[in-house]
Amino acid sequence: MSATLAPGETRPIPTDPQSEPQSEPKRGESWGSFLAFVAKLVLAVVLFRTLLFAPFTIPSESMMPLLKNGDFLIAAKWPYGYSRLSLPFAAPLPSERILANLPERGDVAIFRHPVDNVDYIKRVIGLPGDTVELRGGRLVLNGHIVPQADAAFLPIPLSANTSCHPAARQRATPEGSVCDYASALETLPNGRSYRVIDLGSGPADDFGPVTVPDGRLFVIGDNRDNSQDSRYPATSHGGVGLVPSDLLVGRASMILFSTDGSAEWAKPWTWFTAARWDRIGDRL
Repeated sequence: MSATLAPGETRPIPTDPQSEPQSEPKRGESWGSFLAFVAKLVLAVVLFRTLLFAPFTIPSESMMPLLKNGDFLIAAKWPYGYSRLSLPFAAPLPSERILANLPERGDVAIFRHPVDNVDYIKRVIGLPGDTVELRGGRLVLNGHIVPQADAAFLPIPLSANTSCHPAARQRATPEGSVCDYASALETLPNGRSYRVIDLGSGPADDFGPVTVPDGRLFVIGDNRDNSQDSRYPATSHGGVGLVPSDLLVGRASMILFSTDGSAEWAKPWTWFTAARWDRIGDRL
């Protein structure tokens, strides 16, 4: 039974403890939480780039048709082990590679140029102990000609990022200009197959033989007559010679994005029209 209030008397309204306003967090605590989040994010990115994957771009046509100028790809770090080159900015760690493994023949490997210390990408053909040579543009591995099949002209669309070599054949199609390259499917002894481009007679069509020493790799581009690789001595902005395995960075894994080079920053719609959508997600 409720009590009767006298005139002018008020009764206090009961309050819910959960509805009372909470005190605001201190500014120092907010900044501390934010900095802790940023530190964790940076650590996660560093670990991802160090242990798992790292992004790379393709600036040339030496690995065409598999890779084109304007491709953005990721490389797996763990297949060949870890070294100071696995860390961003090549942190000064011991030179020994941890969990070191050699590539397999046919791997598309990323490595540091022995002279320039910039990233290069080529296909691994020769491992330590292998004898490699080229005769008339054909690859010879351990005394046996590497077989080629399915010879055909390969049409590659022309764009701001992809020109037509004078030795190839340019023609018009309803979709635009293309460049036809003579190509063939090459298969290594371990069963790895890939398509190579032949531009005719080139300065390195006859090479070797050379036996790959311990700790070295013989690498070559799929665009055979347009690649500075192990057929040429290691020089600045030139060949790479027999690549030290300690310079391995990772194995190319997947194309994340590709552009034909026609995009303009001032025209956002061209960011989409320039994309090579059919290449995105291709595994390497």
